[in-house]
Amino acid sequence: MASPSPTRETLITVAPTGAEASKDACPDLPTTLPELVETAQRCESAGAAMIHVHVRDADHRSTLDLGRLRRCVAALRAETDLVIQLSTGGAVTDSYADRLRVLDAEPDSCSLTMGTVNFGDDVFSNPWPFVVELYELTQARGVVPEFELFDLGHVAALHRLLDTCGPPFGGRVHCDFVMGVPGGMPGDAATLTAAVQALPHAVTSWSATGIGRTTLPVALAALSCGGHLRVGMEDTLSFAKGRPVRHNAELVERAATLAMVAQRPPMPPGGARELLGLASAEVGQ
Repeated sequence: MASPSPTRETLITVAPTGAEASKDACPDLPTTLPELVETAQRCESAGAAMIHVHVRDADHRSTLDLGRLRRCVAALRAETDLVIQLSTGGAVTDSYADRLRVLDAEPDSCSLTMGTVNFGDDVFSNPWPFVVELYELTQARGVVPEFELFDLGHVAALHRLLDTCGPPFGGRVHCDFVMGVPGGMPGDAATLTAAVQALPHAVTSWSATGIGRTTLPVALAALSCGGHLRVGMEDTLSFAKGRPVRHNAELVERAATLAMVAQRPPMPPGGARELLGLASAEVGQ
């Protein structure tokens, strides 16, 4: 297929925490609610329009506790204008039931991974019945899914899902290529080009995420192909060789600079709501 027409602006999503890195190993990782709100505010000022959220418990461990998720969504909604996207992936050990329950926190958006993938030494399990159940729940609850694609098989599964279950809430189809995960597709320009060409015609926008050392190659390739960007400490803890990330805002600022060089400046949150179909859905409610 021909890729979706590029916009004049770049949606920058920040993924500030993730489920894997530990606070002990990375003290600058935002794991408490005040840290997450401060991070969101600084990243919004730096050019982010959407935040992809994992939450941690009192011991800084990944959790899908519904109370914590609800408090997080409420705080981010009160203190920022960002589109709030909750992860339904959680950690590799989370149950399907807990992952479905994430939608009870009423985010604007959620991630929806389109298939099982080897995740380093672990397996991130997303069997087809779970994918369908989660997707149908997003349609019923009025949550916009972001389809996460870790390999070309996930792109094929996206074709199947849209053909089987129809369009998502809001009518727009946005996906994110997660590249460079050991066990998933490599983070290089040739793979990204092939993946974009394989997307369903219904896709209206896409972004790309490069894990670890693939962060910059994937970002540059995505901008050259008309795509959007996801950055953050969930995806890389290194800003450059030998230099750790000190704050997620650094990664957003760098992405915003690249977007400006590409003459597609960062998109504000209102533009992101239009892009994802949230603005028209909110008007209709």
